[in-house]
Amino acid sequence: MTRAATTSDVFNAIAEPQRREILVLLRAGERSVAELAQELGMTQPGASKHLRVLREVGLVRDRKAGKQRLYGLDASGLRPVHEWTGCFEQFWNESFDRLDAYVKDLKQTRKAE
Repeated sequence: MTRAATTSDVFNAIAEPQRREILVLLRAGERSVAELAQELGMTQPGASKHLRVLREVGLVRDRKAGKQRLYGLDASGLRPVHEWTGCFEQFWNESFDRLDAYVKDLKQTRKAE
């Protein structure tokens, strides 16, 4: 089975660590390509390519500000990821509940010894 094109799938887009780091940086507010490239220690063309992918999947928006373009986070694009990971919430809650019960039982056993 072939993978979906990175530019059309939010899961593939955020699979790349530097793209995730861009999203983290944009949580604090809009940034230019130059600022992002400098903070990430990459070239401006490299940052631009990552931003293009993020923009195409709806995670980043851009606007013209004078001679530069500013990029900002559009977290609504993360909805599919949030919904998918939310499916595992019950699993983790049950796992933590079992762990909590195990620890309580272990403490009771040690007190009884």
